[in-house]
Amino acid sequence: MSLKDSPEYYHEVLKRIPPRAAPAFEDEAMQARVWGRRWGVYNDVGPLKTVLVHRPGDEIRVMSGDKYDPAIEALIDDEQQWYYRDEKAPDLGKMQAEHDAMVAALKREGTEVICVDGAPTDPKAMYTRDNAIAVSGGAIICRMGPVGAKPGQGRRGEEAYVTRKLAEIGMPILRTIHATGLFEGGSFCWLNEHTALAGLSYRQNEEGARQIEEVLAAQGARLHKIDLAGYAMHIDGQLVMVDQDLALINISRVPWRLLDTLKELKIKWVEVHHADNPRVANVLAVRPGKVLLAINNGHGTAERLVDHGVEVVPIDFSECQKNGGGIHCSTAPLIRDRH
Repeated sequence: MSLKDSPEYYHEVLKRIPPRAAPAFEDEAMQARVWGRRWGVYNDVGPLKTVLVHRPGDEIRVMSGDKYDPAIEALIDDEQQWYYRDEKAPDLGKMQAEHDAMVAALKREGTEVICVDGAPTDPKAMYTRDNAIAVSGGAIICRMGPVGAKPGQGRRGEEAYVTRKLAEIGMPILRTIHATGLFEGGSFCWLNEHTALAGLSYRQNEEGARQIEEVLAAQGARLHKIDLAGYAMHIDGQLVMVDQDLALINISRVPWRLLDTLKELKIKWVEVHHADNPRVANVLAVRPGKVLLAINNGHGTAERLVDHGVEVVPIDFSECQKNGGGIHCSTAPLIRDRH
């Protein structure tokens, strides 16, 4: 029997073409070879190279003025699972102008802006942050909490639009939160390259955090978990990194254990000014020490950031914020450089 017809054939062949686990999937050269470019982020403040957004569109029109509930001083629809912090319907033109100004500021920084579609009945699709978490080498697709009475209502389903877009542009998806896991990206934060933070609430559960923790562990990173107070949704209302070793925090809304963690990591912080709207914390770092900030929330916090050497780019985001999120919520980083 000849060698090629014998059981030993593949043993001989595979000796000469062995698989190679190293370098790792996340290695920059290997990413470029397989995926066309390096994907993911190293931290939350490195120069922002690529970001995912959704421009508010006709889906905003589902939020009608006849849904006002004086008990919560907002428009709300329990069946469709949306709310809007005003007594009258949104001004779509103003929302689009504010969003366009944010995108223009990003492009001035040299950031590539990628737009994703959303369901025509989902007015929360503009908050792309919650659908994907960028880690080294790729993305974790999240699993949204609110589910409307019909398909296309509520935030559940945004994940599919984002998944298709990331596949279209060639970004690796390292994990999709599945089974009974719940997690939304606004409650994830990189404190440094090897340490991440998850805020658990009724929109993020232990199972969702466990799945994220598995991905990070394979990359040599650890995940700190904290419980958010009351019905707070996401950690980015309490803490956002603004420089390599500087955070902006709502001091009255973070647990003391987190403050101890920041001290252990040698991260200093700037406290949100007491006279400002707490939503001012929802800033976006475009590079170390430079942030986009919704100036309509007050000026005291911006002045404190400047005093700590942070450059502040002011943007009016007042109409968009009535929909429940800010500039940080409206941007999903896909690629950041390390420094």
